[in-house]
Amino acid sequence: MNFASDNGGPAPQAVLDALAAANSGYAGGYGGDDLSQDVADRIRTLFEAPDAAVYLAATGTSANALALATLVQPFETVFCTPDAHIHMDECNAPEFFTSGAKLTLVPGDDRMTAAALRGALNGEENRGVHGPQRGAVSLTNVTEAGNVYTLSELKALCAVAKEFDLPVHLDGARFANACATLGCTPADMTWKAGVDVAVFGGTKNGLLGVEAVILFDQSRAWEFELRRKRGGHLFSKHRFLAAQMSAYLDNDNWMTWANAANSAGMRLRQGLEALGIGIANETQANMVFFNAPRRVHRALLQAGAIYHPWGDLDGGAEDAPITGRLVCDWSTQDSAIDGFLALCASALKA
Repeated sequence: MNFASDNGGPAPQAVLDALAAANSGYAGGYGGDDLSQDVADRIRTLFEAPDAAVYLAATGTSANALALATLVQPFETVFCTPDAHIHMDECNAPEFFTSGAKLTLVPGDDRMTAAALRGALNGEENRGVHGPQRGAVSLTNVTEAGNVYTLSELKALCAVAKEFDLPVHLDGARFANACATLGCTPADMTWKAGVDVAVFGGTKNGLLGVEAVILFDQSRAWEFELRRKRGGHLFSKHRFLAAQMSAYLDNDNWMTWANAANSAGMRLRQGLEALGIGIANETQANMVFFNAPRRVHRALLQAGAIYHPWGDLDGGAEDAPITGRLVCDWSTQDSAIDGFLALCASALKA
């Protein structure tokens, strides 16, 4: 009953098999091998972007930070939501890799609106040399609160960014989960909506550790390569990154695994609702945020459930609602969901 994170799940056997196959003989390093070139071509085909530059990175933080560093200058700012991963969970990596560009938080929750973005953009670059200059807009789909921007919302946000001549970065750590929810193609959710640089995440969807950075403007490619090398993220045995991504692309595994995670999340949500437990988000993908009494959370954790409650469980009223986050991955079993729901039912009656 481990619902702590989709980072914690196992890798599918297909990924391990691909790594074993790549571990045979010799191959060129630093992405010069045939497998790496083939994977880049396949991603270009998947995204319907034959001229895009494609690079693999081992972590989501490096993918986001290097992408943003390629988009902005040190004296500029990146516009994002208060809940954005680049703000909350990357230890100032974007600021570090951009050599000092700051983040400007667009008021609201995990999904910014076009109106809020326009207001934030109008609020910057009005102090001349004394203030930060507008740099880029960063969006996340699926958001950190488990919600999904619709295609029309993405297009509206990108349109606002283009009014100010700003590039748009898409943090796609759960890119596949968002595509599965929307029933759209990768192209629909990226360049067709107005996105300039996208991260095609794999680590949260079964891979051991690899993300693809897709630059739809080839003119940015060389700078990205230099920043990747300078930042220590150009892998020597690059074929082992490519092998994972190759397995991800095979047979549309990336979508199959995302659908499995999303379905598990919906099953979990429906089970909680049937018990009368309140749901705090729309549960559009594989993350469920639920509200339960403090005593229920404590009982669940003591019984062996693994997840993240957001609040102090040791003080305050026993029936005070506390929010908990549950995350399903490609391997989440019905038995784990049923076991967790049984624990919830028992805890509620106690």
